[in-house]
Amino acid sequence: MASLYTEIDIDAPKQVVWQALFQKEEWKYWNTLLYDRDPKTPFRQGREAFLSVRRLPNDEETEFEPLVTKIQPKLYLSWVSSIPGFRNQYVFELQEIGVDRTRYVHTNSFSGVLSRVFLPFIREDEKRGNQRMARELKRYVERL
Repeated sequence: MASLYTEIDIDAPKQVVWQALFQKEEWKYWNTLLYDRDPKTPFRQGREAFLSVRRLPNDEETEFEPLVTKIQPKLYLSWVSSIPGFRNQYVFELQEIGVDRTRYVHTNSFSGVLSRVFLPFIREDEKRGNQRMARELKRYVERL
């Protein structure tokens, strides 16, 4: 199984970072990687979300409907996006690292027989997009 890992330390309380990450209607203010296609529907464990991803700033959006697999408020959000032969699990984790300091961790885990086909084409763009999202989240919540 291949994976990507991004982390960044944010000078903000975990609850503030969680609010920006979990309230997807706020993404339009800071997030240029992920887009909410259904702002009126909150994340719910066991339900699909309707999202789009733009790995590079000038790319076209790719729509997808991941299944939200776990929500642990102020700590953990994960979902799985899959097609036959390819699975991508997104995990967002928040760790308290001090007074009003949070470590944001974003992991993608790829599996399935088609991951060997798709991954060489998307790996670097996905990695850059994840890093961009982490920097944007940091800038956004540190200004609040």
